[in-house]
Amino acid sequence: MSNTQNHPFHLVNPSPWPITSAFGLMIFMTGMILWFHYSNFHLIIIGKTIILLSMYQWWRDVIRESTFQGNHTMIVTNGLRLGMILFIISEFFFFLSFFWTYFHLSLSPDISIGMQWPPKGILPFNPFKIPLLNTIILISSGISVTWAHHSLLNNSYINFSNAMYMTISLGMIFTSLQLFEYYEAPFSISDSVYGSIFFMATGFHGIHVIIGTTFLLVCLIRHNFFHFSMYHHFGFEASAWYWHFVDIIWLFLYISIYWWGK
Repeated sequence: MSNTQNHPFHLVNPSPWPITSAFGLMIFMTGMILWFHYSNFHLIIIGKTIILLSMYQWWRDVIRESTFQGNHTMIVTNGLRLGMILFIISEFFFFLSFFWTYFHLSLSPDISIGMQWPPKGILPFNPFKIPLLNTIILISSGISVTWAHHSLLNNSYINFSNAMYMTISLGMIFTSLQLFEYYEAPFSISDSVYGSIFFMATGFHGIHVIIGTTFLLVCLIRHNFFHFSMYHHFGFEASAWYWHFVDIIWLFLYISIYWWGK
């Protein structure tokens, strides 16, 4: 059989990582059940380790295919762009469910929460303290990641590195401040529907910030190994899109939950 490829598409080689990821998720979920019911967290650690190792090796293979084997042609890259766009749209609808719940309860509070919003006994955060500071931090990180993108397009190695260090640092500061905010919170996740919605919405956003920060950190490491060029850098482009999505969701969270719902 000839090894000549007469099309621009990428037919991936057989890989063990989908099946190992599936087993890791099964073990992880079983471990969560044991953790919830019996306070046994050993299985959840095993499942998490399998998932992390599978992710590392799977993405290592993708980097090898795109950077060193040249399998990511323009058509493949356009397909990856479309996939990332659809993923971000699905994430938007994920957060839309939280906003829908929040506005449904806040605009028409029923007798179970005292016919008022926030419910009686809930002391909401002052939107002009840590929440406003975190908003400024995330908006600044959106500016710096855009600076990094333009630096890469202009083949400016130093400016790209500086902008990425700045963006990653701002993401880590945001996460630290949100953890401090949770620690100082006058209510918990079990305090009425307000506590549940607040910690679910802001908590999942915080997880997305951590994922986005890790995404950008990996891109910075890859940049230091000269994996990106001004023409071939979809890995970074996807991370920048994801980071802008995280910024936009936070603006909606700040305006609706912190400021409007106060």
